[in-house]
Amino acid sequence: MRKKEFFDEARNQSIIKAAIVSKYFDAWANVISGHLRRPGTQGARNIGYIDLFAGPGKYKDGTQSTPMLVLEKALNNPNVRDRLIMIFNDKDPANIEKLRAEIEEHSRYHELKNKPQFYSKEIGSDIAEILELAHRIPSLSFVDPWGYKGLSRKLIASLIADWGCDCIFFFNFNRVNAAVSSDLFRERMSAIFSAERLSILTARLIDLSSDQRELTILEELTAAMSEISAVHILPFCFKDDRGRRTSHHIILVTKHFKGYEIMKDIMAKYSTSLDQGVPSFVYNQATKAQPFLFELTRPLDELSDMLLEEYAGRELTMDEIYAEHSLGKPYIKKNYKDVLRGLEERGHIRCSPAADDRKKQKGQITFADSVKVTFLIRRTK
Repeated sequence: MRKKEFFDEARNQSIIKAAIVSKYFDAWANVISGHLRRPGTQGARNIGYIDLFAGPGKYKDGTQSTPMLVLEKALNNPNVRDRLIMIFNDKDPANIEKLRAEIEEHSRYHELKNKPQFYSKEIGSDIAEILELAHRIPSLSFVDPWGYKGLSRKLIASLIADWGCDCIFFFNFNRVNAAVSSDLFRERMSAIFSAERLSILTARLIDLSSDQRELTILEELTAAMSEISAVHILPFCFKDDRGRRTSHHIILVTKHFKGYEIMKDIMAKYSTSLDQGVPSFVYNQATKAQPFLFELTRPLDELSDMLLEEYAGRELTMDEIYAEHSLGKPYIKKNYKDVLRGLEERGHIRCSPAADDRKKQKGQITFADSVKVTFLIRRTK
């Protein structure tokens, strides 16, 4: 599909991608603007949204793309709207002019205290003027290239360098998978993974199955992002129309667990399959309407065993357990609370306050983030 055809009609994957990004923006902006409103807070008073591959704003069928959805979120929240500075870029001048027209013709455009800024630059050339914003105020950046040209570790590092700065980027797995072992694309792949890590990756990929290749590429990508001070990396997978192969991922890069937690909950809601209530973090249109006839794995049982083994003899709050243990795992906070509730019932942990002293909601005993959990030492036979 050519790029011009891409904006003819919105595909399900594009709609879900835009929804995830705009919902994360809404939550991120609320957290950051709330922090800036605290008494005695020093520094920047504004927040930023940067879209480096913005597109025309709408598809020809009228569906709003990410920039317009972000605009709507901002307009509906005065605390965000009055602080927000938006920067939109697209190397195609026609796209950026269409986007400018869509935004400026919006019925509530006059409510924006800071009018959006529009650029038409090739990412990879001199974009210092755009990146300057990310170095001055907390900013959320969205990097959604058509293929992978312009995507680099250096770019991501610039976008998340300062406090409150997060980045979501589009990772075209289908194209990267084909290019990563080719000498023709070594320079571009090195920009994403680093030359040293690319050499390690190509050696690891020899004779791997397609599923193993995907996991290995994502492992090396995560390691590459970690080297630029990206503490938390969270991918969400999109399958192709047949549901057989991975098409692409969108990936959150953040230095703060709060952002990781927020995005995990958002991505969980758009996962098209659950196993014991554990989300897949995969959008697969082919299986969306096909519920499992039976569960192939028992991930909550595995989580229960992990917690009993890893935390034997320790005392932590529910929130501390989640923040420490959930990184790099598919479990969401609800999964941890369900498992801990079961362990308490079976006498494997002690909780303070105890179950009898906690409230019930919809017939179930609550498990607040502040509940203190003591894991009993497991006796070996």
